[in-house]
Amino acid sequence: MIDLNFRMRDLANWALDTANSRGASYADARIVSQRSRALTTKNGKVGSASDSESLGYSVRVIADGAWGFAASEDLSRAGVEATAARAVEIARASAKVKQHDIQLAPEKPVTAEWTTPHKIDPFSISVEQNIALLLKIDSELRSVAGITLAETNLNFNREEQWFVSSEGSDIHQTKYSAGAGYCAYAFAGNEIQKRSYPNSYGGQWQNKGYELIDELKLVENAHRIAEEAVALHHADQCPEGKFDIILDSSQLGLQIHESIGHPIELDRVLGMEANFAGTSFLTLDKLRTLKYGSEMVNVVADARQEHGPGLGTFAFDDEGVPAQCTPIVTNGLFTGYLSSRETAHTIGATRSGGTLRAEGWNRLPMIRMTNISLLPSEKPLTIEQLIASTDHGFLMQTNRSWSIDDKRYNFQFGCEIGWEIKNGKRVRMVKNPSYSGITTEFWNALDAICSRDEWTLWGTPNCGKGQPQQVMGTGHGAAPSRFRGINVGSAYKGS
Repeated sequence: MIDLNFRMRDLANWALDTANSRGASYADARIVSQRSRALTTKNGKVGSASDSESLGYSVRVIADGAWGFAASEDLSRAGVEATAARAVEIARASAKVKQHDIQLAPEKPVTAEWTTPHKIDPFSISVEQNIALLLKIDSELRSVAGITLAETNLNFNREEQWFVSSEGSDIHQTKYSAGAGYCAYAFAGNEIQKRSYPNSYGGQWQNKGYELIDELKLVENAHRIAEEAVALHHADQCPEGKFDIILDSSQLGLQIHESIGHPIELDRVLGMEANFAGTSFLTLDKLRTLKYGSEMVNVVADARQEHGPGLGTFAFDDEGVPAQCTPIVTNGLFTGYLSSRETAHTIGATRSGGTLRAEGWNRLPMIRMTNISLLPSEKPLTIEQLIASTDHGFLMQTNRSWSIDDKRYNFQFGCEIGWEIKNGKRVRMVKNPSYSGITTEFWNALDAICSRDEWTLWGTPNCGKGQPQQVMGTGHGAAPSRFRGINVGSAYKGS
């Protein structure tokens, strides 16, 4: 490993020396080694199996006040020097159409080593063992009469990165992540009902080792999940109207992602990025003036390890800025954006928020969500106590669909399963529950959040942004919460 570290640093220094000699005022090099394993099963058979590796690097420079970027898999000295020279050429070409010089917020150079805390290297577990677990889950799901399709998945990633900059930073990070989940489908007549565990869209993901898979109790929950999918066919359609709703923590995590996480990306706000659902309603004049939610709403962007093993957890972002906690909504007031060294000055910040990240070695780093989390109540409150204090409403669990406009303001979400609540008790299961609203009105309707014991840091592994697209993992901590007077039931009509 010591020899490898020296080799990677030599490579990075070749790039920096070339960029500097050609007139770059700033340069950094990122070398990234990635390994990923992805396995799926479908109705008792292996659906797909892949175990892939990649190694490459990128060079990012500022020359004549503009950015240049180039990447390559050619690790020879000639290849590295040619790639760095290309980055400078691109910067000079970009400078001809620049509106202003790039302005980087200052950052102290650091030398650091960091690895995701983990107990079991996920790649130490054989593919055969992985598939055996998935087939066991699959068998358990299909043992329930009425299940017509069972799908399972298991995913592991390791990313080792060396970052070296012309300012003197030298950072070596190794990040592990794991994810698993499954879905049970019941087809009957012209209707499909679905239940997922532990969450939809790939299940639960965290920056951990194989120990996460044991913690999720996948086999133990399979029979219950399958039974719920079948039972939904006999459930009544969710009514339409204005009701109080309680969202479970996984659905609330997606609500945070779409209606808080994306609109606070400062590159969207400034018009630097508009792919994948547009820009943002959070224009700069709203900072520290907009009442985003009720006084109970406290949201942070927290990449620090102490926040938890989220997919947005790291020691340093991809331009060498240490992980930080940024208050986004404080007692209902909008207080912060996701920023980079380039964009910090636009909001009067003297330092980057440390949120610049890239999917891999051949992508330009861009502002991405870290762990965007709704803080739990400091007062003891369980979901059962929350239900008991609700006169009439609906508990909604596990996302099924979502839609939100290109400013992240008007939205509609559908969930897999719901429960009607009357006089503090669950009285019946309902199918196709959905709700809609306007972002700020919705968050201002929040009146109760469960406490830390009910809080979960969920992983979203498939957040798309940019062109060419980058897929990034983000984290969202949430506890079940109640919202008053929400529009319910319009997403799906009864058959």
